[in-house]
Amino acid sequence: MEMITYPDREMLAIGLADRLASCLRTALRANDRASFCVPGGTSPDETFRTLSGVALDWKSVDVFLGDERWVREDSERSNTGLLKRTLLTDRAAAARLVPMVNAAAVPEDGIPDLVPALGDALPISVLLLGMGEDMHTASLFPGADRLTEAMAEDAPILVPMRAEGAEEPRVTLSRRVLADAMETHILIMGDAKRAALERAQGLDPMEAPVAAFLREACVHWAP
Repeated sequence: MEMITYPDREMLAIGLADRLASCLRTALRANDRASFCVPGGTSPDETFRTLSGVALDWKSVDVFLGDERWVREDSERSNTGLLKRTLLTDRAAAARLVPMVNAAAVPEDGIPDLVPALGDALPISVLLLGMGEDMHTASLFPGADRLTEAMAEDAPILVPMRAEGAEEPRVTLSRRVLADAMETHILIMGDAKRAALERAQGLDPMEAPVAAFLREACVHWAP
């Protein structure tokens, strides 16, 4: 694991955006298309806004979330809607968004229609993960109802997930799909998350799911 420490969150956003852009350019030099898997939530907002203005061949980039809440896109809880307002603007508006949610009532019913487009975008060229203080990443929550399935070596691409503290049902990419990424970066901010990350390094991934991705990851942290 590589750790990059930034003096503040503004410098983190600039530095991480530059690193991600470089990784995407490298992927595009080697392949006709690149895939960029990103986290939801507000932590990456400034990174995404910075990255959205970077000059690269965005029309050849497939962008998708690592997980999503099973809500309508116009919900204030929708990470898809948030992504469209932060990353998929300016030059990055030319990227292709691969959906992680549809109109089905529950994720179990919607997943079959989502998998083909996601499968076409795999393996992930560049993966950016976040992490909660409970050491979850994507929607791989400790104690979640289908965590064992999602962490298995033969897991499907997408797994529906429900967990205590998660307000809505969710859908998440499985461990094997995330772990197969060519480049992995993890964004965390604040002392509490850094302490959680340090704890995770000594725990089993079933207790601390983020631990499954640390060995090959570059962690970006600011106070």
